[in-house]
Amino acid sequence: MTIQIGEKIPQATLNYLKDGVQAVNTDELFAGKKVVLFAVPGAFTPTCSAKHLPGYVEKLGEFEKHGVDVACLSVNDAFVMGAWAKSQNVPDSVHMLADGNGAFTKALGLELDATAFGMGLRAKRFALYAEDGVVKQLFVEAPGEFKVSAADYVLEHLG
Repeated sequence: MTIQIGEKIPQATLNYLKDGVQAVNTDELFAGKKVVLFAVPGAFTPTCSAKHLPGYVEKLGEFEKHGVDVACLSVNDAFVMGAWAKSQNVPDSVHMLADGNGAFTKALGLELDATAFGMGLRAKRFALYAEDGVVKQLFVEAPGEFKVSAADYVLEHLG
């Protein structure tokens, strides 16, 4: 079942690359903070690299003005996420999170079966806005779409 507005972010451990692979608990990421978490089906994939991640990098200052942290999630490993961040010139303030086995994505109920494309389990393209670990907004894309999870759209709806 897909996480709903008003529900708490499930507890999970994610990884990121900084001086080696580091683990971070979702409680650490979300507790006491305002966070936009956006997910992409795959690092280095066309829409994710050309539009989704660059949009959040471009609008990072606007999110920061609202006191909102930005995190990018993908069902990839931390090394891939680190290489993608480097190739996209992503500032360190954007959390590039690896959900290597897709456990967190499954706990959110936002997994995508991409086996037909040779990609296995992935995350649907989505964005969520949470305050103190509670989902306040949820934007899940229709298959093949890129609209409601875009940085501009999410900024418009922070309210």
